[in-house]
Amino acid sequence: MNSSRRLGLVLLAPAFVLVVLFFLVPVVLTAIFSFTTMSTATGLAGGAYHVTPNTLRILADQYGAADLANKLGTQRYVVDKEGLSALAKLSVDKGIIEELRTNHLGEAYPSRREMERMIRDLGSRPSSTLEVKRISGALSESLANMRFAKAQDLIDAAKAVDSGLTDAQQQALLAATYTGWTWTLDNFRRLVSAPDSARELINTLLYVGFTLVLFNTSFAMLLAIATHFMPERPAGFFRMLWLVPRITPPVIYVLLWKWLAWDTGFLSTFLAHFDVRPRNWMLDTSANAWVAVVMINGFVGASMGMLIFASAIKAIPQSLFHASEVDGAYRWQQVRHIILPQLRWPILFVTCYQTLSLLTSFEYILLSTDGGPGRATEVWPLAIYHTALDNYAGNLQYGYGAAMALVLVVIGIALSLAYLRLFNYGALVATPLIER
Repeated sequence: MNSSRRLGLVLLAPAFVLVVLFFLVPVVLTAIFSFTTMSTATGLAGGAYHVTPNTLRILADQYGAADLANKLGTQRYVVDKEGLSALAKLSVDKGIIEELRTNHLGEAYPSRREMERMIRDLGSRPSSTLEVKRISGALSESLANMRFAKAQDLIDAAKAVDSGLTDAQQQALLAATYTGWTWTLDNFRRLVSAPDSARELINTLLYVGFTLVLFNTSFAMLLAIATHFMPERPAGFFRMLWLVPRITPPVIYVLLWKWLAWDTGFLSTFLAHFDVRPRNWMLDTSANAWVAVVMINGFVGASMGMLIFASAIKAIPQSLFHASEVDGAYRWQQVRHIILPQLRWPILFVTCYQTLSLLTSFEYILLSTDGGPGRATEVWPLAIYHTALDNYAGNLQYGYGAAMALVLVVIGIALSLAYLRLFNYGALVATPLIER
C-alpha cells in the first residue's frame, strides 16, 4: 500500500510542478505587482531621479514648491571647479582659465549677459564673441533635464542651487523626480473611483450571463438531448459539425463572422436585393455588437457543453428509457424525469468551468469588436489587456493591470464557492447510501 502511494505521488509530481509554475506563481506575482506603480515609464528594475520640465510642474502644482521648481529650472552661470575643468577640455586659453580661477572662483551670475560682460572685462579676454559664448555656455548650470542615479546626488545638486532646502522640499523633490516604481494602494483606489470600472464590470456580467445561460448550458443541453434521440450515425455527424467552431483557429473563425457582417459581406449583399442599405451589421450599433459577441463566443462554448452532456446522457442505463416507454412516457417526460436529474453533476461542472472561462476570455471580442463601438463591449479581461499589454498611449500600466486581474481572480473564486454551495457539492460527492 505504501509503495502504491509513493508511486502515485511520483506520478503526480510533474502535474504538481506544472500547477505551481503556471497557476500559483502567476497568481502570486499578479498579487505582488498589483501593489506597485510598475509601467513602461518606470520599468521593472529600480529607477533613477530625472529632473524634467514635467517633474518641475508636478513639484510646483502637486507639492506646492513653485519657488524651488523655478530655481531648479532656471539657468545659472557659476565659476566653479567643474566649469573650469570643462573649459580646459574645450582647449580654452590657459590664461583665461587661470584668471577666472584666481579672481572669480565661486561667483554666480543670474543671466548669461552678465556672465559674458564679466568675461569681456578679463585682462586676457577672448578675441571673439563666439569664444565668449563658448566659455559662458561651459559655465552654465541647470538641473533641468539632468539625471541622477542616487537620491543623495540629486539633493546635493539641489542644495547647490538653493542652500535653504528644507526636509519637506527634499522629500517632494525626490517623489516628483523618481522614475522607478513604488509600493502603493492607489491602483485599488483608482479601480473603485474610475467610472470605466463600473461599465466594464457590467459589460462582463452581461457577457458572461447571456453567453453562459443562452449557449454554454441551455443550447448545449438542447443539442445533447436532440442528438441522443437521433440515430447514432447522424447524431455523430451532427456533433462533429458543432465542433467546427471550437477547432477552427480564432482568427479564421472571427474573420468568417466579419465576412458575414461587413458592409460588403454576405448579409449586406443578400439584403441589397430587398432595398436594405448596406452597413456593418457587427459594429453599427451597440446592440448588434453585443449580439455578435454573444453568438461568436456562444457557438464555441456550446460545443464543449454538448459533448459533456451527451456523454452523461449516454451513461444513463438504457433500461430506464425502455421502462418509461413501456409506461407510455413521452420524450419530454423522459427528459424531465430521467435525463435532467442525472445531469446535476455535469451541469455543475459546465457552469463552473464556462463561467471561469468566460470571465478570463477576451480573444474573440478583441478580434471581432476590440471592445467597440465606443467601448460598448469592453469587458474586464479585455480592459486588462488594453491597460497592461496594449494601448494607444504606449505607457503600459503593469501595476494597474495586475490590480484589475487580481479582482478577477477574487470574483472567480467567489463564484466557484457559490456554485459549489448552490449545487450542494457535498451531496454530489458523498458515499452512496447503498455503500454505507
